[in-house]
Amino acid sequence: MDIIILGIESSCDDTSAAIIRNGFVVSNKVANQDIHKEYGGVVPELASRAHQQNIIPVVESAIKSANINKEDISAVAFTRGPGLMGALLVGTSFAKGFSLARNIPLIDVNHLHAHIISLFLRQQNDMQPSPPFPFLCLLVSGGHSQIMIISNHLESKIIGRTIDDAAGEAFDKCAKVMGLPYPGGPLIDNYAKDGNSKAFQFSKPNIPKLDYSFSGLKTSFLYFLRDKIKEDPDFIEKNKFDICASLQQTIIDILLEKLIIASKQTGIMNIGIAGGVSANSGLRNNLIETGKRLKWNVFIPEFKYSTDNAAMIGLTGYYKYLKKDFAKHSDTPFARIKI
Repeated sequence: MDIIILGIESSCDDTSAAIIRNGFVVSNKVANQDIHKEYGGVVPELASRAHQQNIIPVVESAIKSANINKEDISAVAFTRGPGLMGALLVGTSFAKGFSLARNIPLIDVNHLHAHIISLFLRQQNDMQPSPPFPFLCLLVSGGHSQIMIISNHLESKIIGRTIDDAAGEAFDKCAKVMGLPYPGGPLIDNYAKDGNSKAFQFSKPNIPKLDYSFSGLKTSFLYFLRDKIKEDPDFIEKNKFDICASLQQTIIDILLEKLIIASKQTGIMNIGIAGGVSANSGLRNNLIETGKRLKWNVFIPEFKYSTDNAAMIGLTGYYKYLKKDFAKHSDTPFARIKI
């Protein structure tokens, strides 16, 4: 009998639903919220209201696209956290209601863990290899930057993390300083393709062990632009491509330097990357080139699975379903992870 998981993702500003059948992606639907561009960032209250409007149509679309009936679903998996509390409550409430109405198991999923599982997302006839265990995973997003040892589908260990800001936040905040519209990270990536990554030098932190820090980079970037604009008010527009390329390369170098050390210390040569920042083309290309040089086996999620999506929630739910690791209906979402 097929195991069919309905996945629900609502941690931030994307409402997503997916159907996973026997560990393979059958459908994955996402509704975006463009309204946040007007405010230069995600507005939590607007996000939760949009989730309420989108959740039922998105779930219906995922079920219809998978060519199944709701009676065929074995369990429902949902993002429990971390994320925006109001947004999480919408997905959590829907999942609990669906579970109770259908009398099927409820599965809670850690959003960050699901990003790692995105490396295993495949369709039925997809022969792309999955990372073997154990492997190192660089998890990079707007709120987190971590190096982890992944022992199996459900077990991991953090060996390095940011002590302040995350890589994704550095991209977005520096883009805002430049006057770029939200979301700024993808724009920096796009402009960097036409720039000289060695045009400007920005400070790199000297943090012990395998931990990261990006607050100092943001500060030095701010002061750099302040001083240059005093000399030439049009400095940013004249040097936009080179600024973006240099900034992006600095962030990539910081990330990969610690990943290289982690590989040497652990002896692990299977390397994966996950999280929203893994969509950055510069990071993807640099990781591939570093992998060739160091003889790593590199694993990168498909671009469509790099950002928030319900397929990764559903697949994580599938692995937990096999272990009968179910949630209680009294479980509540969490905005942050306790370290």
